Amino acid sequence: MAKAVFCIAKSEEQATNIVNQLKEAGFSNDDVSVLLPDRAGSRDFAHEHHTKAPEGAATGAIAGGVMAGVLGWLVGIGSLAIPGVGPLIAAGPILAALSGAAAGGAVGGLAGGLVGLGIPEYEAKQFEGKVKNGNILISVHTEDSKERSVAKQIFDDAHADDISYSGEARV
Repeated sequence: MAKAVFCIAKSEEQATNIVNQLKEAGFSNDDVSVLLPDRAGSRDFAHEHHTKAPEGAATGAIAGGVMAGVLGWLVGIGSLAIPGVGPLIAAGPILAALSGAAAGGAVGGLAGGLVGLGIPEYEAKQFEGKVKNGNILISVHTEDSKERSVAKQIFDDAHADDISYSGEARV
């Protein structure tokens, strides 16, 4: 059964390190997701704006700092605004899952979108609070226990917070 492994990075540098380690470990760029607050102020975006990596480079630049290059490697990247959370930058499979919540003003906001990905409600609410407070959510899709162990080890080695995994809903 497919599972996703999640963690919280406390800084862009830590998130960059984690994503680069996942890439070096052989995870595909369409298996890794990153969700972070858009501190540059893309208040004008209300739904998915870009869905391809080349176009995503421009949105990646919005993130500024060291995250721009990492976000360019990931498959989908876009800006979205989720009611009650504010503007976010999302990359990878999480973008498609959360775009519906942003466009429809879905009840539950970010936590509801994360529950839709298979994250237990309690953890989804914790992740929502941490992202609202400026942290970065990283997830990686895994097909087997070996991949899951590799991802968890990368998160552990990078001193990420709130490492967990759950069954993954198909997006």
